[in-house]
Amino acid sequence: MAKIAVLGAGAWGTALAMNISQRHQVSLWARNAGHVSGMRKARANPLYLGDFKFNDQLLVEDDLATALQGADLILSVVPTAGFRGILQDIKALGCKLPIIWAHKGLEPLSAKLPYEVALEELGSEQKWGALSGPSFAAELVRGLPTAVTLAANDEAFANEAALLIHGANLRVYHTTDVIGVSVGGAVKNVMAIAAGISDGMGFGNNARAAMITRGLAEMTRFGVALGASTETFMGLAGAGDLILTCTGQYSRNREVGLQLASGKSLADILQGLGHVAEGVNTAREVMRRASTIGVDMPITYEVNQALSNGKSAKDAVTDLLGREQKPEAI
Repeated sequence: MAKIAVLGAGAWGTALAMNISQRHQVSLWARNAGHVSGMRKARANPLYLGDFKFNDQLLVEDDLATALQGADLILSVVPTAGFRGILQDIKALGCKLPIIWAHKGLEPLSAKLPYEVALEELGSEQKWGALSGPSFAAELVRGLPTAVTLAANDEAFANEAALLIHGANLRVYHTTDVIGVSVGGAVKNVMAIAAGISDGMGFGNNARAAMITRGLAEMTRFGVALGASTETFMGLAGAGDLILTCTGQYSRNREVGLQLASGKSLADILQGLGHVAEGVNTAREVMRRASTIGVDMPITYEVNQALSNGKSAKDAVTDLLGREQKPEAI
């Protein structure tokens, strides 16, 4: 039996911690002492995940050093904006444990993907990687079947880490394409906002299918330009996650799109959401990055126009549909 330190007690971090604690000891860390106190009393995470009860192998901590003590693996599920900070905190403790992250997005301002942040903060010698795929916390915590992909910078470690996390209703495949898995997890959130706008405008199933398909092409272009493998985008961390996030009832990013289509302001939408919708910041950062590497991303462009530049959802979709005719290609 191993010990896993799960950092970040939002819905997904808690669901992963609860699932993994069926097989291993888990310390679930959150920065907010009040949140930790509430979870300890309830033996659940009522703030983000309802009254699903923790088992005895899951302990909750607000002290990072205590959470990491005796651990074999760190699983970071903090928001992408806080990833660099948590890596720096871990380094400051002199900890060099292998790290897997399960958050999806690009770092604000720098437009760097999590693997680039890990490379800068940890170097290439330390073992690290990403966990991504079609996965809603609300389903995993109910014991429903879930399959994801774990990518790491070392093939043997990718297999070892996947075996640690794999089990029960959580199936974990492994790969070394950290770039592809990171890109898929980030960009699919932007496409989910676009799909939500399309659904909210009442454009129907045909339009949603077109949005998903062209979104996959856009995601693949971006990833391949950064060095990813095309095949990764046909798998769980690419098409799988994209389809789920663009169609699923629990998708926060799709919900953002639906509410934008209804005419609500972004500020009001985010205030009412209560959870992080990574696609909001990701759209801006992907456009920043795409412009520097010369990748055409029309869906991302229009989503960013609606999110950051005051363009109406209707005008964004109208302009997207009004683009010039061209051959279908990735």
